[in-house]
Amino acid sequence: MQMISCNLNYKPLSINEAWQGKRYKTEAYKQYEKDLLFMFPNGKVDATQMLRIEFFFGFSNQSSDLDNPVKLLIDIAQKKYGFNDKNVFELNVRKCLVKKGDEFIQMGIFNLLPF
Repeated sequence: MQMISCNLNYKPLSINEAWQGKRYKTEAYKQYEKDLLFMFPNGKVDATQMLRIEFFFGFSNQSSDLDNPVKLLIDIAQKKYGFNDKNVFELNVRKCLVKKGDEFIQMGIFNLLPF
């Protein structure tokens, strides 16, 4: 059962762009978080369920690390939807290369299906 799904025309922010030192969010991350909280669709996530999250990133830089934006997006999604990331039991992450200016984020949050 699909719970949340979205496709955002927004460039993924890297960890290096998000944090200053160990504990301080950069202005870029504060703006990214604000933008995505507004752009994420409204919806409900059952915070008691084990969850699976899927990400698909469109990067314009070939050297972009696949896992770099994942933690940021999970943190922002849990803020929006009220779940705890300790309940994320599966991640599916992939990327593709796109032209500069065509970067994107696709995200889906689902109940974890039994094997």
